[in-house]
Amino acid sequence: MTAMQTLPTSQLTDLVSGVRTAVNAHADWSETTELVAEQLRRHLPTPDVLTAEQRSGAPEHATSHTLHVEPDGTFSIIAVVWRPGQLTRIHDHTTWCVFGVIQGVEHEELYDADLNLLGRSDNQTGEVSGFAPPGDIHRVHNTSDTTAISIHIYGTDVTRIGSSVRRYYD
Repeated sequence: MTAMQTLPTSQLTDLVSGVRTAVNAHADWSETTELVAEQLRRHLPTPDVLTAEQRSGAPEHATSHTLHVEPDGTFSIIAVVWRPGQLTRIHDHTTWCVFGVIQGVEHEELYDADLNLLGRSDNQTGEVSGFAPPGDIHRVHNTSDTTAISIHIYGTDVTRIGSSVRRYYD
């Protein structure tokens, strides 16, 4: 994925404030995931949080756009644009993650530590989910014929570490 810096929009003000409050509760990662997911459900932005050009994505791979990085590095909000057929490799994460689909459908496959498929889900527009390591091995795929866009909130400054991915499995 390619990361591009995006200036915050007024659409993000309540989301950033809510995530800040959730993170400042200093709960464990599983509880933080739930608290942040609740905030994302309340304040899920619309696709126009991105420009028309950003919403078009890139033909060769999913494209990420940084919407906000908390100054103390405790969380980042990233928009990911997935054109039809684009997918990630099987991977896990360095920290908790919450995501919400704002356009289209994202197909997700969940795996155990031995890479046995545990389940599949189609995350529809408006749906919010999240996870915290361990148990976060997955792959995301846009299986539809339209562009999908999702908002991802990670418990770190992903612009500093370069990616939320801890390791790839395939």
